[in-house]
Amino acid sequence: MAKSHRCGWVVLMGPPNAGKSTLTNALIGQKVSIVTSKPQTTRNRIIGICSEDNAQVIFMDTPGLHHDKNQMRGPLGKQMIQATWQSLSTANAIMMVLDSDLYIRKPEFLERDIASFKMAFAQEERPVFIIVNKVDLFADKAKMLPLLEKLHEDLPKATLYPLSAAQKDGIAELKKMLIDAMPEGEPQFPKDQLSTAPTRFLCAEIIREKVFDHLRQEVPYTTAVDIEHWEEIPEKNQTIINAVIYVARSSHKAMVIGRAGTTIKEIGTLARKDIQELIGGKVHLELWVKVKENWLEEINLYTEEML
Repeated sequence: MAKSHRCGWVVLMGPPNAGKSTLTNALIGQKVSIVTSKPQTTRNRIIGICSEDNAQVIFMDTPGLHHDKNQMRGPLGKQMIQATWQSLSTANAIMMVLDSDLYIRKPEFLERDIASFKMAFAQEERPVFIIVNKVDLFADKAKMLPLLEKLHEDLPKATLYPLSAAQKDGIAELKKMLIDAMPEGEPQFPKDQLSTAPTRFLCAEIIREKVFDHLRQEVPYTTAVDIEHWEEIPEKNQTIINAVIYVARSSHKAMVIGRAGTTIKEIGTLARKDIQELIGGKVHLELWVKVKENWLEEINLYTEEML
């Protein structure tokens, strides 16, 4: 008798910088969501698709929800909140991703960060997995015991699962657990499709990731990337991409460009490498930096739909 096929949706939720995007990429086996060391990098719901022989799991990587409501104000903050809670309503299973290293060092932060999630999951009937991430950051695993006990007390019906998304330690076992939690059903996407996001959007996200990596102050949070020109030349197996990095202030423009253009050149070099891997061909990438003081009011500059 043939084994039944399972298919369903899993939402990844949690505080900023817990490792949701790293976990999404590890589960899928390829990069579909940008990863940086800074919190609140993800601005949209990123959908990644993991297809196995007898299952397809669709992951929704959502923006981190900050405990401070002031951090989530304005059109961008509202967009991030909406993306997260809308994803919850469509999921077959829920994963809350937590930074174990943070709460071992500062246990008082746990209640602050999970209060809204604890309330939302109190009467939840769907499978809930609490992913205790970043266990590679400390050697003494016994340090986790108070954290695990507290989480079990707060969310007794949830499955607690410690792992390291960065080291891919525990990923295979987690994937099996998630597949088992999915309902029976036919695949919703082609087996070779990894994301629902358009390629242009993913390229813009790669560029934004490199901006985050290279600028260590507040600048990355006031930047957006727009692909202005996209031209494919099949006979050369080359794609020409012109992208604009929008910043909110003139002083930020100088920082993104760098002395004698060194910073923007490094951003472009690293972004081009990742984009070439993504599209499987040569890329000619040109980056421009423009000041747009009110770009945060223009929702189309940070939503997937415009690309």
